[in-house]
Amino acid sequence: MDGLEDMKRIIFILIIPFAFQILNAQNYPFQDPNIPEEERINNLISLMTLDEKIICLSTRISIPRLGVNGTRTVEGLHGLAYSGPANWSVKGPKASPTTTFPQAIGLAQTWDPVLLQEVADWEATECRYLAQNQKFGTAGLIVFAPNADMGRDIRWGRTEECFGEDPFLNGSLVTAFIKGLQGNDPVYWKTASLMKHFLANSNENNRTYNSSDFDDRLFREYYSYAFYKGVTDGGAQCFMTAYNKYNGIPCAVHPVLRAVTMRGWGLRGIICTDGGGFRQLLTTHAYYSSLDTAAAECIKAGITVFLDNYIAPLKEALGKGLVTEKEIEEAIYGNLKILLKLGLLDNSNKNPYTEIGIKDTVPPWTKQEARDLARSVTQKSIVLLKNEGSLLPLKQDKIKSIAVIGPSANKVISDWYSGTPPYSINIRKGIESAIGKDVVFRFAMSNKADSAVIAARQSDVAIVCIGNHPLSYGLGWGQNQVASDGREDVDRQAISLEQEDLVKLVLAANPKTILVLVSSFPYAINWSKEHVPAILHISQSSQETGTAIADVIFGKVSPAGRTVQTWISSIDQLPPILDYNIRNGRTYMYSENEPLFPFGYGLTYTSFDYSGLKPDKKALTGSQVMNVSFKIRNTGNYDSDEVAQLYVNFPESKVDRPAIALKGFKRVFIPSGETLKVSIPLKADDLRYWDASQQKWILEPGKVIISVGSSSSDIKLTEEITAG
Repeated sequence: MDGLEDMKRIIFILIIPFAFQILNAQNYPFQDPNIPEEERINNLISLMTLDEKIICLSTRISIPRLGVNGTRTVEGLHGLAYSGPANWSVKGPKASPTTTFPQAIGLAQTWDPVLLQEVADWEATECRYLAQNQKFGTAGLIVFAPNADMGRDIRWGRTEECFGEDPFLNGSLVTAFIKGLQGNDPVYWKTASLMKHFLANSNENNRTYNSSDFDDRLFREYYSYAFYKGVTDGGAQCFMTAYNKYNGIPCAVHPVLRAVTMRGWGLRGIICTDGGGFRQLLTTHAYYSSLDTAAAECIKAGITVFLDNYIAPLKEALGKGLVTEKEIEEAIYGNLKILLKLGLLDNSNKNPYTEIGIKDTVPPWTKQEARDLARSVTQKSIVLLKNEGSLLPLKQDKIKSIAVIGPSANKVISDWYSGTPPYSINIRKGIESAIGKDVVFRFAMSNKADSAVIAARQSDVAIVCIGNHPLSYGLGWGQNQVASDGREDVDRQAISLEQEDLVKLVLAANPKTILVLVSSFPYAINWSKEHVPAILHISQSSQETGTAIADVIFGKVSPAGRTVQTWISSIDQLPPILDYNIRNGRTYMYSENEPLFPFGYGLTYTSFDYSGLKPDKKALTGSQVMNVSFKIRNTGNYDSDEVAQLYVNFPESKVDRPAIALKGFKRVFIPSGETLKVSIPLKADDLRYWDASQQKWILEPGKVIISVGSSSSDIKLTEEITAG
């Protein structure tokens, strides 16, 4: 008997730990993917303590007691910033490189939604890999991207983060990026896209107390349009509120959060403050008298996640009855919904993303596929602004020596929201590798001791590389090295480029000078446009910068990028930066000034002939779609992409409409000598305007002129249709 009792004790000792594990891992209804979403989330909320509910209003949405490990947030405007913005935490066992693409403004210059979706999908793969691979396991699956703000003023310090000045283009690219991040599975998301910054945040100086003021039509048709498309077309359920006020009310507590984005668009996910935005309701906006009131009002307005310290004030607000536990439960519902969509409330074998980093343990950023994608998108982002006398592409067999000159040739600079690339190829290295050993290569960083002039004079061709520094050479927050620099928290005070003097010296030494402008925003390079024979623009930060530039310069690919903002010739052509009424001469839609380079502009190495414009309908009504077809013939000697653009205007409109507005585009590849039939859909819904009195979109009856061309200022074909 003693032996039997001993055996019982041993079995009991062995079983007890497993019993606790079984109890701790018991199946709750919220873990069952076969139960409806609302029932699952409400079940989870019912099991949570008040403290757990309050903690789930942070970026670490997690309930360990119930087996919900949750996730974190990461930055991802043009590649996953896993090591933190501006490489804040580049060192340490958990830091990792990630594939780094061109800045968002450069991605937009591709005019290629399919490519942007591919970029975002790759970023999401790396995000999952870092979150799920045992070596890392700390990355977040909620990605702060894309930036859906409108780049209405080139002086805006965060121009590099946006997709340009046009609402239709922004809406298309934002939607594509969201779809790439979230994936195409009907049930689960690969990552969750969280758009920034709602609303009308396109000035940096004094942003924490300024007000962006404009009417309801501009709210619907311009400033919120890309967010609207991101939710309704892209499927996003998350966004971040801006620091500024909108029409006098701080965005974090504005009634439009509930009235428009939640009740109107159907968003029921995460709405978060920006970093520090909660406490700024007192410190800068002076909108409330106490933090407990501010915390309660944030919850009531629709905020579900705070990006600064909120717990003590919120508990105080609860104690005073300023906010209820039920209201907090309503807020965290959206946060838990995001966990559910990411598959973090269950362990279903139907989730196609759970094996990334587990089954395939090769880091994605080390793969040739990543290099190829970064190289391709960087090539396609490059804009050829001028090519007098067909100086480009250079023919290597005709060149015996080449000089690469300038401060932007010798570095690839990560911007504030870049991650750490696994490698980077600067322009100097890219050109030197491309020419081989039979061509003499010279380099000069500047013209110290006449080094740039001497290098240019001694070479067949000179390539001079200038531009901005996206981190202002490491200066402190809110400072820029020169007036024309800009970044987060500091707007540009100038749009001329002081380094253009270097271009003047190089051109005087060598008439075969190519200017490569490496920048986060447009410049008024009037002198260069008039005198320099060839000009290329590329944005910052891509790990394949140098390779892509070399591919274009030597004709491996024909450039076909397009501008996404109007390049102006003088700063006095811009309205005051705090004037948010774009009808006062802002953007290509309303400006009456002759641009330096218009919206949608970019040259190629070939020529194209447009013909045969033929809409498949004569009128658009209801929610119909018209296919606008035409032919493009490549009449030059180079295979090339072309970006065909569809614009409309409303000559009989009884309301104020833009003089011209983009409503469709398509990037297509056409071999030399061949003709391609192109069809661009034109939706009746995209011809509507917002009627503030009726609070709805109206399709105005009347004549509509449709125009097709290669830029907003280069219209090839026109046709008249009717709407309504």
